[in-house]
Amino acid sequence: MKASSYTCFIVSIFVLFSISSAASYDPVDFDAFLQCLPQHSDHTVSIAGAILTPNNASFLSTYQLRANNLRILLSATSRPVAIITALHPSHAQAAVICAKRHGFQLRIRSGGHDYEGLSYISDVPFVILDMFNLKSIDIDMKTETAWVQAGATTGELYYSIAQKSDVHGFPSGVCTTLGIGGHFSGGSSSRQSVLQDQVRLLQSSDSQTRVRDLMASFDGH
Repeated sequence: MKASSYTCFIVSIFVLFSISSAASYDPVDFDAFLQCLPQHSDHTVSIAGAILTPNNASFLSTYQLRANNLRILLSATSRPVAIITALHPSHAQAAVICAKRHGFQLRIRSGGHDYEGLSYISDVPFVILDMFNLKSIDIDMKTETAWVQAGATTGELYYSIAQKSDVHGFPSGVCTTLGIGGHFSGGSSSRQSVLQDQVRLLQSSDSQTRVRDLMASFDGH
C-alpha cells in the first residue's frame, strides 16, 4: 500500500495590533469614538449592530463569553466601555483607528481561550475588539495554502483541512481551542514551534488607516 504523503498548509491570517493609551475616560471622547466607527468601516456591512455598550442587554453576557478566568465574573473587575463584535474586517480596522484617535486602550479577543484573562481587563478605559465572528477559512488545494481569519480556532482549521484532503495537515499543536489571531501572531508557544515555518503572510491593520501585508516572521523582524 502506498504511504500517504504529509504536506503542510501555509496559512495567512488577518491580525490586528493592540493600541494602548493612558487617557482618562471622558463621555465626550466616548461619543466621538462611537461616531468615528462608521466613518472608517465598510458601509455595505453596517457596524451599528456590532457595537455593544453597557446599555445593551447582551453586553454582560458577551463580555463574559468564553471567559476561562473566573475573576472576569467578579463585579469588581474593570469592564470595557464598549465591545465591538466585528462582522467585517473593516469593523476591526475602524476599532483600531478610533480607539487610538480617541484615547481608549484596545483589547483584542480572537476566537480561542484566554486563561490569563488579559483580553478582558485593563487599568485604563478600554474597548474590546471581539474577532469571534471573523472566522472564515478558505482553502486552495491547487496551491496548498489557506487564508484563515483571526476569529477561527486551530480546531476549526484542522477540521476544514480534513474536509478537503486525507493527506494534508497543519502543524500547530494538539490544543484545538487556540484562536488563530493570537496563536499565529506569536501567542502561546508558537514562537518555538514548527508553526512559524508555515505561516507565509499576515494581513494587519494599523491606526493610520492602512491595511498591510506583512511577511510573517517570528524572529523580531
